[in-house]
Amino acid sequence: MTTLAVDCMGGDHGPGVTLVACRQFLDKHPEARLLLVGQPASLQAFTHERASVVAASEVVAMDDPVEVALRRKKDSSMRVAIQQVKDGAAQAAVSAGNTGALMAIARYLLKTLDGIDRPAIATQMPNAQGGATTVLDLGANVDCTAEHLLQFAVMGSALVSVLQEREEPLVGLLNIGEEVIKGSEEIKRAGELLRSAAGAGDLNFHGNVEGNDIFKGTVDIVVCDGFVGNVALKASEGVAAMIIGGLKQEFKRNIFTKLAAAVAYPVLSALMRRMDYRRYNGAALLGLRGLVFKSHGSADVLAFEQALNRAYDAARNNLLDRVRARVAHAAPLLATADQPRAS
Repeated sequence: MTTLAVDCMGGDHGPGVTLVACRQFLDKHPEARLLLVGQPASLQAFTHERASVVAASEVVAMDDPVEVALRRKKDSSMRVAIQQVKDGAAQAAVSAGNTGALMAIARYLLKTLDGIDRPAIATQMPNAQGGATTVLDLGANVDCTAEHLLQFAVMGSALVSVLQEREEPLVGLLNIGEEVIKGSEEIKRAGELLRSAAGAGDLNFHGNVEGNDIFKGTVDIVVCDGFVGNVALKASEGVAAMIIGGLKQEFKRNIFTKLAAAVAYPVLSALMRRMDYRRYNGAALLGLRGLVFKSHGSADVLAFEQALNRAYDAARNNLLDRVRARVAHAAPLLATADQPRAS
């Protein structure tokens, strides 16, 4: 059995979404078990032979400051879910709650892996190749050094090798141009470190990529700081929602567009499915001594179930051990990169 701890109270919708998603997930995964964490009164109606309730008396609100979530709400469903991972009762935790609070609590309870300074948030964005491009960081670290970007690349390579079964995924460094002379001094230095890592066999580095390469599928992984990554994520979701919404409106406009839609329905349906960001929900918090996955706060049942799927696949395929192994292999380079720079 692979056991997941689920923060059932987190997110915009709480148990109204999380419990329905949990039932659908269990029906499709006979070798999975869930620990449903939350206020018992809200969870008592849920019964399943492979699910049990773990009581938590408090809930981290979406607008709670990190300090409140970390220091004052010590019996929150978010914290108790992550505690299950720390105690070994679950292989991964999933929450749709406050991102800042989730990262702070996870880092406080689980600590970071040796060789990793900062955890990163990684998720997938659909691309034109019919697959998805993994992007990190997506908001955990607004200001990143070249060394942090190197660490993200190593961890992202482990994630993609597990979830997409690509042993040597291709890594790109997000920049304002492909040429090595472009970008800030920090980005240039990150490029140097990534090329050194590629030379040492620690990762498969393509070089600099631009924003449109995320959606072209030029590389498997795009590394960037959290500010840029978060903007790219939200912009892509907005564009996808606009296109899907626009197509639906056009289908209803008049008899001619309705007829055209009927003829083109199989193609348009496949396109809308590919662009539906809910199907890519579930971001990994990489760099911790335990697996934690973040769902969108506004996730519906389909999206939250997808986050459960990602956490399950990561746990079942030993993502944590793969990240440890990659970080350990790259340890000499990471240690060298982390040395104080000459003034």
